[in-house]
Amino acid sequence: MALAARLANFFQKKGIDYRELPIDQVLNLDAAVMASGRPQNEFVQATLLIDIEGAMMAIHRFDSALDLDAVRQLTGRRLQPLTARQTTRLFSDCDPGFAPPIGSAYGLKMLIDEDVLNLDRAVFTAGTDNSLVEVDGRSLRLALAGARKAQLVIRGQGNGDRKALSLDEVADKLQKLYRLPPMPALALRILRLTANTEATARELAELIEFDPSLTAQIMRYARSALFNYPGQVNSVQEAVTRVLGFDRVAHIALGIASVRAFEVPRQGMLGMDAFWRHSLYCAFVCQSLAVRCDLDKGLAYLCGLLHNFGLLLVGHLFPAEFDELNQLREANPEASMHSLEQQVFGRADSQEILAVGHGAIGGILHRLWQLPDPVIKSAGMHQHPGYHGEHERYVLVVQLANALLKPRGIGDEFNPDDVPSLLEALGFDAGILDGLEQEVDRVAPELDALATSLSA
Repeated sequence: MALAARLANFFQKKGIDYRELPIDQVLNLDAAVMASGRPQNEFVQATLLIDIEGAMMAIHRFDSALDLDAVRQLTGRRLQPLTARQTTRLFSDCDPGFAPPIGSAYGLKMLIDEDVLNLDRAVFTAGTDNSLVEVDGRSLRLALAGARKAQLVIRGQGNGDRKALSLDEVADKLQKLYRLPPMPALALRILRLTANTEATARELAELIEFDPSLTAQIMRYARSALFNYPGQVNSVQEAVTRVLGFDRVAHIALGIASVRAFEVPRQGMLGMDAFWRHSLYCAFVCQSLAVRCDLDKGLAYLCGLLHNFGLLLVGHLFPAEFDELNQLREANPEASMHSLEQQVFGRADSQEILAVGHGAIGGILHRLWQLPDPVIKSAGMHQHPGYHGEHERYVLVVQLANALLKPRGIGDEFNPDDVPSLLEALGFDAGILDGLEQEVDRVAPELDALATSLSA
C-alpha cells in the first residue's frame, strides 16, 4: 500500500477524495518535495510537539517555519519538538521522517496555521518514502476538521541548509579582532574619562570638541526643547555645566561615538534610522523611571541607549542574516524577535532551537568593550521576561520602557508584555503610566529630530 495504513483508513472512513503521487524513493521530506516537481507553496507539513500533557501536531505550509513562542502563548504549554524515537512510536506505520500532517488519523490534537486553510489544493507526505498525496481545499479542510486555528508561523524564506550559530561560536567571532569592530578610539577615551572620578567638565568638553560632528550633536541636544534651557549655549563645556551634566553628556557622546564602529543599512524596521529612534526614546523613559525608583539615572539612561547594540553587530558581522531578519520583521509584526532570530540562526541537529539573539550578542560586545555591568546585563537580558539576577532592576527598567514604547510603534518588538508584572517588580503602581505618557508626548518631536540627525 502506497499510503500509510492509518492514513488510508482515515480517508476511507471520512470519505475524503485524494490522489496518490508516486515519486522515486527519497531520504526525507525535503527531497520528496524536490522530487515531486511541484511548487513548495502547495506543500503542507506537520511539526510534532510534546510536553507532560502529551503530544500535539502543528500543521503549516512547507515554506514556513513554526513560531514556537506563538504556539506556547496560544496553548499555555511548554511544548517541545518530539525526538525521532518518540515520532517513530507514534507513527509506527510510517517510514521515519514522513509523518502525514493529518493528526486525527493518529489520535493527535491539532493546531493549524490559518494560511493552510486558504489553499486551493495541498500536497503532503503519504507516510511513505515513495509517495505523496494531493487533495483539494475542501477535502483538506474536512481532513483537518476539529483543529484549532491560529497564526502559528514566521512568514518568509526559511534558513535552508545554513549552519546554525551557537552562542560560543558568536563569542569566538566577536573576539577575533579582524572581524570585531573595536571600540572607536574616541568612545574608548570617553569611557576611560568617565571612570576617572576626578575628571572635569572641561576635560570632557575638550575631548568631544576634537570631533566636529560629535560636537554638533551634543550642542543640538543641549539646545533642544527636551531641557528648555532659557539662555544661550555656546560651547560644549556650557552644555555640560549648565544644561546636561557630566554623566549625560558622557553617555550621549559614548553612544554616538560607539555606533561609528558599525556599517548597517539605514532602512527597514531594524535599520539605523529605527535604531536611533528606539534608543533615544528608550533612554529617555529609562531615565524617567530611574528617578522614580532610586536607580542611578545616568546609568539607567546608558542602559536604555545601548541595550540594542546587538542588532547593529548582527548587521555588521552577518549582513545576510541581518537582511533576512529585517525582512522577517517587516513580514511578521505579530511574532516575537526571539522567534524570528530562532528562524534566522537555525536549528541544531538535535532539534533544539539555538537562541542566539541580538540581546546575547550585544551583551558579549559590551563585555568585550568593558562597559559597566548593568549595561552588559541590560543588553544581554532585555529579551528575557521574568529575569531575576544581577542588576535586575536595570534590566526591568529597560524591559518596561520597551513595553511602554510598543504602542507608539517604537522598537523591534510588537508582541504584548506583562506590564502589570513589570510595574509590580519595580514597586510602581499603574498611576505612573499617565505621567510617563505625557512626558514622552512632550519630548517626542525633539527625540524624533535628534534620531534623524544621528542616523544621517
